[in-house]
Amino acid sequence: MPKEKYKRTLVTAALPYANGPLHIGHLAGAYLPADIYVRYLRLKGEDVVFVCGSDEHGAAITLRAKKEGISPREIIDKYHSINQKSFEDFGISFDIYHRTSDPVHIETSQAVFKKLHENDKFIEKTTEQFYDTEHNMFLADRYVMGTCPKCGYDSAYGDQCENCGTSLNPTELINPKSVLSNKTPELRETTHWFLPMNDYQEWLEEWIIKEKKGVWKTNVYGQCKGWLTQKLQPRAMTRDLDWGVPVPLEGAEGKVLYVWLDAPIGYISATKAWAETHNKDWEKYWKSEDTRLLHFIGKDNIVFHAIIFPIILKAHGDFILPENVPANNFLNLEGKKISTSRDWAVWVGEYMNDFPEQGDALRYVLTAIAPETSDSEFTWKDFQQRNNSELVATLGNFVHRTLVLTHKYFEGKVQPKGTMAVYDKQVLEAVGIQKQKIEQAIENFHFRDAQYELLELARIGNKYLADTEPWKLIKEDKELVGTILNVASQLSANLAILMRPFLPKAAEKLAYMLNFDYLSTVFDWEKVGKEDLLTPFVPFREAELLFEKIEDKTVAAQLEKLEQKALANQKPKEAKSEIKFEDFQSMDIRVATITAAEKVKKANKLLQLTLQTGLDTRTVVSGIAAYYKPEDIIGKQVCVLVNLAPRKIRGIESQGMILMAEDKDGKLAFVSPSQAVSDGSTIA
Repeated sequence: MPKEKYKRTLVTAALPYANGPLHIGHLAGAYLPADIYVRYLRLKGEDVVFVCGSDEHGAAITLRAKKEGISPREIIDKYHSINQKSFEDFGISFDIYHRTSDPVHIETSQAVFKKLHENDKFIEKTTEQFYDTEHNMFLADRYVMGTCPKCGYDSAYGDQCENCGTSLNPTELINPKSVLSNKTPELRETTHWFLPMNDYQEWLEEWIIKEKKGVWKTNVYGQCKGWLTQKLQPRAMTRDLDWGVPVPLEGAEGKVLYVWLDAPIGYISATKAWAETHNKDWEKYWKSEDTRLLHFIGKDNIVFHAIIFPIILKAHGDFILPENVPANNFLNLEGKKISTSRDWAVWVGEYMNDFPEQGDALRYVLTAIAPETSDSEFTWKDFQQRNNSELVATLGNFVHRTLVLTHKYFEGKVQPKGTMAVYDKQVLEAVGIQKQKIEQAIENFHFRDAQYELLELARIGNKYLADTEPWKLIKEDKELVGTILNVASQLSANLAILMRPFLPKAAEKLAYMLNFDYLSTVFDWEKVGKEDLLTPFVPFREAELLFEKIEDKTVAAQLEKLEQKALANQKPKEAKSEIKFEDFQSMDIRVATITAAEKVKKANKLLQLTLQTGLDTRTVVSGIAAYYKPEDIIGKQVCVLVNLAPRKIRGIESQGMILMAEDKDGKLAFVSPSQAVSDGSTIA
């Protein structure tokens, strides 16, 4: 359905787990893009509701609770409050920030499950799942870690590899370990309710591949197409856990809803809670075909929002489907991946404590480097440079000069326009041109481009003042200077409105200085470029700086803090569980020579190696491409576990595992003999 035919828009942002604080990667991935879009729609006077909330169930919560030695309830209460405050301080303008522990959510998610069950949309299956004999419990997805079969990453979770984004089942992991005991779990039978996603394969191919091509972002469409190419399989919608939404069926004691059934229903329950407090009909936002549903997420959540949740909605039958799923990639930090466990992150709460008046500066930089098409990187030096040269020296400088000169020459009062030169008209016409570019970019979810076009209008303003030089003309032609400053002031007023989705606090500050309230001028997108926003002779308020300069010492302090926190968290890995000598003897580790090496197609981290083991010539796939070039390691002697059961990785049968050493920063290096030995020499 074309956008203009929708009567309302429901925007959701991924529910963050209430198991830790928010960092800038979260903001750049989902929340800031969604906020910009929602603020834009509100300025246009559209009916839009923006919902989010804490995801308070699933293994991630219980794992954090075990780590901190407190109950899951204490964990969710703690981090829900912390994250809600971080969002508020930063300026994310949710209409509601809800909780999946709320009774209305429990009731809603159980009702969805029951309807699907009653309509035979599930299949009941008994399967083998991992069981930790030391802790006497079945292990949900996140309780199992191992090596990813797709990219070779050795710390993949049982539900997803956070390195390559592949969705997994725990039994697919290579060398799986229980995160509770660090022991290899055993397989035991358990019964669960599965969603037969394969039954929706044909429908999804029609809906996504045919209807969404060219509409959804390429990263979203590509990941979905990859999933559909591999063919969908049934997926369990329940788990053996003691924390979560109880399965509402007799005989299902000790079982809860799968968090990826439970969590997205949180969007529905949040809308219900919002509607209740605002005397609205929530069903219009979820069941009406003239409502547009948009999910803003990070790339690790694409499959859940673009395939699994749509299947659930389709199977239920009463709800609309998402019109778009604008997902961003990941944000890195100072050359490394953001790591919560190593405290390698810029935490939102800490940033707002350190820079309480500069939330807009972070909004600006995160939008300027938004990982819209590929992973991007935040550095403090780049933050400083963009703030100082673009916000302070370009946008802030233009509006400040305009206000200061108006105060200096005309007692702060806007002057009437005199005779308009061609250049004056061109500058005012640029407002409408830039507005159109900003609109087009926002509506296509290209927020980085939209913000660039906003700054371009400030550049036009700066050039206009530099070219006309009103400070030189004032003695010769005061009326002409009045016209120039009228043009610059009108441009500033239009900027105040255009800035609002991106830099809301700065926009309000500029509007205050321009005396919008005295003029009864409101933030109205439709007024931009169409009429004079400022009336002659109405006085401005005192001119203040819109943005603060970031000093070198401030950046140095942030870098020092980042490094110190990372060092404090560089704890050596705990020793693994004790094994018997016989267990060690069963491992056949031998020296081998790499005789050929090449990159695995479409896998940035994988190399396909040909090894001469002394026993035979074999192929091993190893996740070392980030550390070694194929041509540099041919002839290198390495140690390899030769009696590891073969496993297919990216369609290639890997016949062993190379021994690698991992340092405190996660870098890998070969374990090799100190001098050349014959291939096949054993490690004993």
